[in-house]
Amino acid sequence: MKGDFKIALIGNPNSGKSTLFNVLTGLNQKIGNFPGVTVDKKTGYCKLPDGRKSQIIDLPGTYSLYPKSKDELIVMEALADKQSQVHPDLIIFVADASNLKRNLLLYTQVADLKIPIIIALNMMDLAKRVGLEISVDALALKLGVQVVPISARNANGIDKLKEAIINVGKIPLQVESIEVESLAPGLVKKIQSELQVDLPYVALQFAHQHEQLHFLTLDQNQRIEEIEKEFSFHSQKSQAAETIARYNFINEVLFDTISKKDNAKGETISNRIDKILTHKIFGFLIFFLILLLIFQSIFAWSEYPMSLIEQMFIWLGKIGHRFLPEGVLANLLIDGVLAGLSGVLVFIPQIAILFAFITILEDTGYMSRVTFMMDRIMRKVGLSGKSVVPMIGGFACAVPSIMSTRNIESWKDRMITIMVTPLITCSARLPVYALLISLVVPNQKVLGFMSLQALALMSLYVLSIISAIIVAYVMKHIIKSRERGYFIMELPVYRMPRWNNVLMTMYEKVKTFITEAGKVIIAVSIVLWVLASYGPPGKFDEVEREYKSTEFSKYPPEELERMKSSSKLENSFAGILGKSIEPVIKPLGFDWKIGIALITSFAAREVFVGTMATIYSVDGDDSHLESVREKMQSARNPDTGLPVFTAAVAFSLMVFYAFAMQCISTIAVVYRETKHWKWPAIQFAYMTVLAYVASFLVYQVMK
Repeated sequence: MKGDFKIALIGNPNSGKSTLFNVLTGLNQKIGNFPGVTVDKKTGYCKLPDGRKSQIIDLPGTYSLYPKSKDELIVMEALADKQSQVHPDLIIFVADASNLKRNLLLYTQVADLKIPIIIALNMMDLAKRVGLEISVDALALKLGVQVVPISARNANGIDKLKEAIINVGKIPLQVESIEVESLAPGLVKKIQSELQVDLPYVALQFAHQHEQLHFLTLDQNQRIEEIEKEFSFHSQKSQAAETIARYNFINEVLFDTISKKDNAKGETISNRIDKILTHKIFGFLIFFLILLLIFQSIFAWSEYPMSLIEQMFIWLGKIGHRFLPEGVLANLLIDGVLAGLSGVLVFIPQIAILFAFITILEDTGYMSRVTFMMDRIMRKVGLSGKSVVPMIGGFACAVPSIMSTRNIESWKDRMITIMVTPLITCSARLPVYALLISLVVPNQKVLGFMSLQALALMSLYVLSIISAIIVAYVMKHIIKSRERGYFIMELPVYRMPRWNNVLMTMYEKVKTFITEAGKVIIAVSIVLWVLASYGPPGKFDEVEREYKSTEFSKYPPEELERMKSSSKLENSFAGILGKSIEPVIKPLGFDWKIGIALITSFAAREVFVGTMATIYSVDGDDSHLESVREKMQSARNPDTGLPVFTAAVAFSLMVFYAFAMQCISTIAVVYRETKHWKWPAIQFAYMTVLAYVASFLVYQVMK
């Protein structure tokens, strides 16, 4: 092959396909969407030994070309549509060597599409461990393709795989596994003839899937329907016959290429571990202890780097005041943009630690066990076990988690999952929780090793899980449907985490947090600074005149300046906005400044922290440059003189954010997935009422 070309990675879930993608592309990758859909598309570039550059496309994992979800449909569309942007010149089929029989079903389907193909035989070390001996040369001869043994986790065999890519020709040489035309005599040839389809298996797939394939025109769909009726085509019977024929071919191939040692112990180590980690009692206890460890680490390990970031922003503020000429621009940059960014970016270490643990749990295979255990609970509240996957993903972000509900076949299960997923505590809430907990919860140890702050944070995560389950149970009786869901998943064997993958994930998530949240925070900070620095005509002049009167002459200049700044903020556009909603939020313990933050954080939850930083920067004076935590800790109620952020106010606020729908992106994705404004409206309404009532009860009890 000459020039740059497209290589698609295809394989079953848990075959190591994404690991190979990371090894081939390194940091030279990006995530977008497949054309016309919101399914993630991972692409990257790989340099080959002959100097050429190839584009690598990581297609979604699937067990078959007969899709059960929109993710899996992407694979068929990419391979069958030659006009597609992601139609490959070459396929690397990633096969799990320890479970080759199951993997080869998808391989034979893909091979019959007649695109040049290489088999990357992954996990050879695991195959040997379970007693399998694979004759790679014999397998390659039987299938008519290059077979390259690799270990994607350890980056073994990658050079040989790249050499194999160079040696691939444009003509596909793979052996045909079945007689396609015999599965639907007459129909295949007629579709080939009338739709100008080159390959028999593509024509057969058109017959099976034409209603789902977006690249087929309305006229083509109608003609295929007519041909199906003409030949009395029965899709399910044809699929069953095809599967049997393929497994007959696979059994013949494997009979001559694989042998198993009698003394093989199988995957007994994983099974033994599972007896403990998935135990109906001890399994949940262990999961609870792992959560404790994670939240303890989030506070303990992040303290020093967070302090450094805080000091860096204080230093930048001092430098700014020293070198920038006094005026509107300096105030905007320092009290607006810099203060807003400092309030959120200080939590980068905690977010990095959280995603490091999530990646480790996924890499080791433990997250699949958590999903398996939670299935028991989900079924009792009327949900399919498939609901667990997006709900667990909600710990990172609700938006992709809601999109992943497309894998749930039952409409009722899918709708309930969409409605409760935003209750799960996402990473955007972490800065809010961490800030408020650090203000009111002492950093004391329990039992000599566990901090109270970690326990408080974990309780909020547990609260989110319990509330989601309770709301799902209620909605089970409200949303009516006769469909029944089912849950099938494969538990991967336990493995050591790939530390380079952990570091790469931390880097990607932190980069996304900085770029995505940063853009919103800068925009909101600028708007907020303008609203907080200006007011209706004449208002600020009245404040100046008031503080020049003799009754204020008894106050020291520094105190007088602070009081004047506070009064100006109260009379600014932002102050007026906050004052307008204060009567509604006062029963929750919130003042008008917190009210401003509640409004701005509808853009994104983490904006709350940036808003607090900007508000208290505008409210203060330039002689005291402090971190947002110190500013909020020293804030006093002007009427009582008591701290603004008491334990009652802080926990009321945390509970409000635990339940409230404080994210425009989530509302947008719910509308996109449900195709109706009714569902996001209902979701917003019930979550707001739930947040208000829960926050009210917490404040009234604790005050």
